[in-house]
Amino acid sequence: MRIALFTETFLPKIDGIVTRLCQTVRHLQRNGHQVLVVAPDGGLDHYEGARIYGVSGFPLPLYPELKLALPRPAIGKALAAFEPDLIHVANPAVLGLAGLYYAQKFQLPLVASYHTHLPQYLKYYGLGFLEELLWFLLRWGHNCAQLNLCTSTAMVAELKAHGIRHLDLWQRGVDVELFHPQRQSQEMRHFLSQGHPEAPLLLYVGRLSAEKEIEQIKPILEQIPQARLALVGNGPHREALEKHFAGTPTHFVGYLRGERLAGAFASADVFIFPSRTETLGLVLLEAMAAGCPVVAANSGGIPDIVTDGVNGFLFDPADPTGAITACQRLFDSPDDRETLRQNARQEAERWSWAAATQQLEQYYRSVLPVPQRDVALSH
Repeated sequence: MRIALFTETFLPKIDGIVTRLCQTVRHLQRNGHQVLVVAPDGGLDHYEGARIYGVSGFPLPLYPELKLALPRPAIGKALAAFEPDLIHVANPAVLGLAGLYYAQKFQLPLVASYHTHLPQYLKYYGLGFLEELLWFLLRWGHNCAQLNLCTSTAMVAELKAHGIRHLDLWQRGVDVELFHPQRQSQEMRHFLSQGHPEAPLLLYVGRLSAEKEIEQIKPILEQIPQARLALVGNGPHREALEKHFAGTPTHFVGYLRGERLAGAFASADVFIFPSRTETLGLVLLEAMAAGCPVVAANSGGIPDIVTDGVNGFLFDPADPTGAITACQRLFDSPDDRETLRQNARQEAERWSWAAATQQLEQYYRSVLPVPQRDVALSH
């Protein structure tokens, strides 16, 4: 198959969406398919054998890490030269509108996927009054597709409730070879804890942005004063968070990638994740694969991954005492911590990127016209 993948964000930006798309492109190319990625220009023209068609853009005012790339006629010429069998639009918003348009113009099957719960983001940026309008636009965009894929059952249910049709579940995936308990190291623990490796160590990995509600971690530090916190990642909310956590044992680490990121997960005592806006929460799977016990908000797609008391702990995001109690229990009980480590690793091992991509290939074939579907199946 020849797949044109439109996305509002791609490398060199690093986040859960980009990780999923990169793994998807890698495995599609390995499986003999050809992928054209249409994305905001990040200075790359190829990735894992796939061509990247970069569209120039400008930083989003409220979120300068994200580039806003506008559709332009040259995209149509690139698509015509590539001759795709189908178009897949991840998070149709701005650049993705070109994917919707050219799918109709060239009469190509269209698949859309939902990765960012934008309606919930609005209130964190003072734009809650736009929520109904955004749902209207999402309904219009997604209902142009023959198939809409979500990464959790909670998001399937929510999109269905808002009138989006043709929904199905795209299973989660994680790199269980990279993220592994064996990457635990005292050197990384010393680095994350700023020279206090003996102290209980909390870890957060992800964007430093308002919708992640990272401020909710501070009461844990106040109630467990011997604990230390490492925040891995960066984002538009960093300066506000530095002020909020001033005077606490918090290390703003910045970005970590590859083996160093895997080592951070494996070397911490607890992965804390207060966000209520997750469609899935890929970093949770990465923490679990690395054997780091998870304490996370019981919201969004997170309960699809974390089973309370079995492979992690869930807490009511409206009541921080649940998170405090769970962290204290894990710090106090090495046996409980080890049980959760083992169960979390076992759960993560069920979800390889290869299996997730094979499922996606089946979805692609299901929307192809019959003659093309037969050719795809023969390969």
